Amino acid sequence: MGENNTHDLDGVGVWGGGFTGGLVGGIAMGLVLHLGAGQIELLGALIADSGTAVGVGWTVHMVLSALFGLTFAALVSRRAVQDLVDSFSDYLVVGLVFGALLGLFAGGFLFPLAMQQAGVAALPLPFLPVPGVAGELVSALLFAIGHLVYGLVLGAVFATVNGVVPGGVGEYVPLER
Repeated sequence: MGENNTHDLDGVGVWGGGFTGGLVGGIAMGLVLHLGAGQIELLGALIADSGTAVGVGWTVHMVLSALFGLTFAALVSRRAVQDLVDSFSDYLVVGLVFGALLGLFAGGFLFPLAMQQAGVAALPLPFLPVPGVAGELVSALLFAIGHLVYGLVLGAVFATVNGVVPGGVGEYVPLER
């Protein structure tokens, strides 16, 4: 990662980048989860009846995405992190790591907690056309990919909002510094 920090973060960029990145990343991740395995509907079904599960699932998912985007902003704006992060690709790597850790936290703690609160002992599997253990593995893989997509998009949007763009973009787009 970079040795020289060539950009400054301000409060608007930090919180705006975290919130916007969280929402955009949440949409990208939500599409992976919704279209890949119906996991958004599954999330909503833990809270509401099946008739409104998709809408409730998307609402809860987007609220959590924005909150975790703000959490990312709070972490990545710390001086210790800023001393290491200096380029667009650095933000992508930090976003991927954040997404991976978030996936472990969500899959290992938040989702089981939501299941316990809803009184659900096991997920209604198979909810994929793939039966048994294969369906569970596909579901877990899509869950992991979704969180990596979230982190990647979050890192990219956060960096862009804060004026850190991929190398070479400045040659084609005038950037204010």
